[in-house]
Amino acid sequence: MDTRKGIVIVCNLDTRGEDIVFVKHLIQGRGHEAILLDFSMEEPPPFPGDIRTEDVALRGGLPIEVVREKYRSDRDAATNNQIAGAAAIVDDLLRQGRVHGIIGIGGGTATLVATSVMKRLPFGLPKLMASPMAAHPAYIDKYVGTRDITMHHTVLDIVKMNPLLKAQIVNAVGAICGMVEMTQGTKFEFDKPCVAVSSFGFGEMAVQSALAMLEAAGFTPIVCHAQGKGDRAMEEMIRDGAFQGVLDLCIGGVLEHLFKGNRDPGPDRLMAAVETGIPMVLAPCGLDILSYGGRADMLEKTKDRVQVVQDALRVQVRSTADELRQAADVIAQRLNRARGPWTFLVPLQGWSSLDKPGRPIHDPAADAAFVARLKQRLDEPGRVKEIDLHLYTPEFARAAVDEFVALFAQAQAPQHAAEVPA
Repeated sequence: MDTRKGIVIVCNLDTRGEDIVFVKHLIQGRGHEAILLDFSMEEPPPFPGDIRTEDVALRGGLPIEVVREKYRSDRDAATNNQIAGAAAIVDDLLRQGRVHGIIGIGGGTATLVATSVMKRLPFGLPKLMASPMAAHPAYIDKYVGTRDITMHHTVLDIVKMNPLLKAQIVNAVGAICGMVEMTQGTKFEFDKPCVAVSSFGFGEMAVQSALAMLEAAGFTPIVCHAQGKGDRAMEEMIRDGAFQGVLDLCIGGVLEHLFKGNRDPGPDRLMAAVETGIPMVLAPCGLDILSYGGRADMLEKTKDRVQVVQDALRVQVRSTADELRQAADVIAQRLNRARGPWTFLVPLQGWSSLDKPGRPIHDPAADAAFVARLKQRLDEPGRVKEIDLHLYTPEFARAAVDEFVALFAQAQAPQHAAEVPA
């Protein structure tokens, strides 16, 4: 059995040639093919890559001479050309079966180029970026986004080999080699319909209970952490066709986006299921709070409200009736466009583990304001079902899963009917 794997090394040889040669030799020493892709833009490299920067430039649409000129006058255009060229070449190699993993080595520009290429590769393909930029708070979202990219923080810049830098490069190469040796690949087969389930800590009991119930009903549940990135990734995966339904219990991201909370998933929350028409059951977990931990300005602004401090980075602030009405307007506007069946379940005894009678976060009047506005704005208010349960219970999970099973059957019925002979 051939265990040799192809690993692409994305780098700029004009400034980091010696270090990249070391990386290539390490990968080859593990018995793998090291494919050195050079995107150098500033100067001619000291030696050519396996994929030369001239070829990368032309595949992006510009001769390397133009790229080097633009690097000095319009660096963004030069960088985007090299990203486009590198991504197209790596895609070719992938289709040829030569790529089983990819590693980037370098500083800010190398990190941007390499991770931009990685984001275009399929889920499950090992992707690792070794960079001193790996922990930079202003850039990490642009580098990783919602993709399965592993960032290795070298701490030190990738310039001039030394014992400390060598240790980090060895660790990074060990990581990518281990990943390609252990990977299951990018082809995933499911024998049951896949259902996305949004989750975070304050709804965990309902989610955990629902998972077993969904499995028993013949589905494969896949949990997406609704902390901003996870629910954004869920939206993208729905659009990619990964899920046949969604149990969206934790939709607080809608509120977080409106009021600049820490769990902001962006402006399109709920829209993937709305536009693709997959069946969805929604619940209001997370709408009762806003996440402002580590945000002195927002915590000062909301100091007159109930604030629950988990730790220095996680502080939950009770949402107001007015904020919830605004969230209801957005949610209703989106649900009115839904192409498939949906139900919004409202647990009357509380929306999260923080929202219980006797606890400071509990505010039935604010919750009721949300429900009233939601019904008012919906074209089909009958799709809102109020249940005399608390969300953070197995009983609510049972109600949510039963509703989902019914909607899924409803969504499948026209297709099945069409298959029946006349």
